[in-house]
Amino acid sequence: MQNDDAHIEKLLKAKIRDIPDYPKPGIMFRDITPMLKDPSAFGACIDAISNRLSDTKFDYVVGIEARGFIIGAAVANKMGKGFVPVRKKGKLPYKTIATDYQLEYGAQSVEMHEDAVEKGSSVVIIDDLLATGGTAAAASFLIKSAGAQVRGYAFVVELDGLNGRTRLGNVPVTALVRY
Repeated sequence: MQNDDAHIEKLLKAKIRDIPDYPKPGIMFRDITPMLKDPSAFGACIDAISNRLSDTKFDYVVGIEARGFIIGAAVANKMGKGFVPVRKKGKLPYKTIATDYQLEYGAQSVEMHEDAVEKGSSVVIIDDLLATGGTAAAASFLIKSAGAQVRGYAFVVELDGLNGRTRLGNVPVTALVRY
């Protein structure tokens, strides 16, 4: 398995573009869009996340706006699960629950439909990148507020130096590429 992990990481790192000073000076943005346009790399990413989640019992994949929608919806489809979007405030048409949180470069709000998950259901939360863990923790807060459980987190990229895992509690976290 570790050899497969090293192969996936090498494949994906070759398709992730570094953009310095975005969205502000001092931030190194890890852009997954080159990976998304390569069907082989994108497929390998979805397969790898799905494989890592295969032993986890859950009802829904929660994807965080915006790139988490792309990865999360593909994983949900592959695994035969429903998909639930967590969006920036003001983007959902029905009644919502919302929370505010801090990013490494500012503040944000996210929300989901109040009926997006049933009480007692379980989810995995997927996003493209784990940095400080603020966005994933906010999504987790929404899920728990709706009466559901978070069974795991999956990310394409994890920035180790920002210790985002520490904000996510004792729930399993997986990331395909680490910087």
